[in-house]
Amino acid sequence: MLASVIIRTYNEERYLEDLVRAVGSQKCELVDLEIVIVDSGSTDRTLEIAKKNDCRITHIRKEDFTFGRSLNVGCEFARGDILVFVSGHCIPVGDGWLDELCKPIIDETVSYSYGRQQGWGTTKYSEYQHFAKWFPEYNKLPQDGFFCNNANAAVSRSAWEKQKFDEELTGLEDMHLARFLTEDGDKIGYVASASVYHIHDESWQQVRTRYEREAYALQKIMPEVHFSLKDFTRFFVSGVLSDFSAAVSDRMFFSKCWEIVLFRFNHFWGTYKGNREFRKISQKRKFHYFYPKDVEREVYNAEEKSDRALAYEG
Repeated sequence: MLASVIIRTYNEERYLEDLVRAVGSQKCELVDLEIVIVDSGSTDRTLEIAKKNDCRITHIRKEDFTFGRSLNVGCEFARGDILVFVSGHCIPVGDGWLDELCKPIIDETVSYSYGRQQGWGTTKYSEYQHFAKWFPEYNKLPQDGFFCNNANAAVSRSAWEKQKFDEELTGLEDMHLARFLTEDGDKIGYVASASVYHIHDESWQQVRTRYEREAYALQKIMPEVHFSLKDFTRFFVSGVLSDFSAAVSDRMFFSKCWEIVLFRFNHFWGTYKGNREFRKISQKRKFHYFYPKDVEREVYNAEEKSDRALAYEG
């Protein structure tokens, strides 16, 4: 049985080499392997790295990109019976990752599986707490509910063909598909032994943008969910206090306290903003959601240009 490992890329040179080498070195006893790259216009060494490591490459135009559309492009291009998704800034932990992730699908225990995520050296302290909460050290096969995460997941081709990923969502395309599958009688499962390091090297603006676009997407999946200003206050305070308690236990309170406050503020303020955004999303806003680093770079370049003009006038 062939497993196609599909990686969405846009300027992912920093970790891509480690990722594709870790995938390529898997001890596959249950599946054969191919690596598929879906690139949306990288200008760094991403494609060079992919070609050097014998990845199959397909493309999507930057202006056409959404998370769901790029995955559908990759799934259609892939040849595998099992479609495996891993973020371009994730690295599998150990050489049994792929078999472990695919095994519940091969056994027909579930049709959609997702694996554990762990922090990396640069991961923010509160993100570690987030990973520990949503990706515990024990399996759930199958699980209750339709939570899922495509940073580290696999789905049978037959399940994906039932209803492909929503191409309009600004995030949570995994949960949207998982909800459809569970309502159709399929099972979702969590595999703790199929773990990856998930590396988020984000500015505070990027943290806020990530949670904003996910909250916006959640409105389509679960329109009954509302997140008020009162909810923001309550969740922000409880999140900070919970992380403070963990930091005290880890003897890291003084080094991490300010980082915790900033993370939880941007986490829940982004959630509040995304939940309150009911109007049709603009193309400019989509670009802001999908390419936040480019937006920050444009702002920086504009400010730098303005500073130079002022200095010249002076």
